[in-house]
Amino acid sequence: MRRCIELARNAEGRTAPNPMVGAVIVRAGVAIGEGWHVKAGEAHAEQDALDKTTEDTRGATMYVNLEPCCHHGRTAPCTDAILRAGIARVVVGMVDPNPIVAGKGIGLLRAAGVAVEVGVGEQACRELNAGYLKAMCRGYPRVWLKVASTMDGRIADVSGRSQWITGKEARRVVHQMRNSMDAILVGSGTLLTDDPALTSRIEGGRDPLPVILDSQLRCPEDAKVLQSNRRPVIYCGMDAVERDLNADIVRVPVNENGLDLKSVLKDLVERGVHNLLVEGGGTVHRSFLDADLADRLLLFMAPKILAGGAGFVGGSPLGLNQGFGFRLLSSRKVGPDLLLDFEVSDVHGTN
Repeated sequence: MRRCIELARNAEGRTAPNPMVGAVIVRAGVAIGEGWHVKAGEAHAEQDALDKTTEDTRGATMYVNLEPCCHHGRTAPCTDAILRAGIARVVVGMVDPNPIVAGKGIGLLRAAGVAVEVGVGEQACRELNAGYLKAMCRGYPRVWLKVASTMDGRIADVSGRSQWITGKEARRVVHQMRNSMDAILVGSGTLLTDDPALTSRIEGGRDPLPVILDSQLRCPEDAKVLQSNRRPVIYCGMDAVERDLNADIVRVPVNENGLDLKSVLKDLVERGVHNLLVEGGGTVHRSFLDADLADRLLLFMAPKILAGGAGFVGGSPLGLNQGFGFRLLSSRKVGPDLLLDFEVSDVHGTN
């Protein structure tokens, strides 16, 4: 199952709206075929693994991190392929929550006489497709807040300069993150101050969908993001002035905290976004935290102190019993900087 997950990650950031899936075929203790789902519209992992083996698959065991599909979509049902191949046993990491599957694929295989084992390595399988699961079960993508700050939490100096707080190694890791995400989001403040391209500048990389929160639709016509390989999506308020920009402009309701983020996230799921990287700034980060819509915080901390300037979470101050709570999952050095990976654990914690 660990190998299935490794294979599935080959297509990280490329399968949405489908999940990431890897498959391994084993006979007599030897792997005779393996594959993964490359992108939506192409063969699913089970069929890919079957296509890549030249040996007899009758009586073999197939390992797959997600329940095989049993419906006709852009590809034929994986259960049909498994039965045609004479697979005798299927080991499944987890049930697919998609209502058109949701146990039906497992039931069909069992009814045809295939032995099916479910729940092997389930926690790792769920983590692999956490974005897909959140989109399927809650209608929102998984939200990752990304921050590059000093030790005292500053993301810019008093004059507004932010390039560069962290080193080149950290920036390289950020571009790798962008390559694995479905979309990347910034607010209008970051857009107007930094004019970011929001691209993944690594060899063989892929640019995520650029997303801008711009309530008054102030985006300059010559903004770099409008020249990117992927047409950006700009969310603005209902009363924003009409403009002709090289972008998909989507009007959403506005509440006391700004643009309605739930409407934004629901629309992004409709566009096939499962994992969203939010690169701020501070006001945007605060909005996601206030709305209880952030899942993770990726904090790149530079070994320096500015003692002034903008913080990575804006808005009014909070008391000790109101602060946002996080759980540290991992930490590692990235060049001279430190990368801290947090799970948002308590939106207004008391600890």
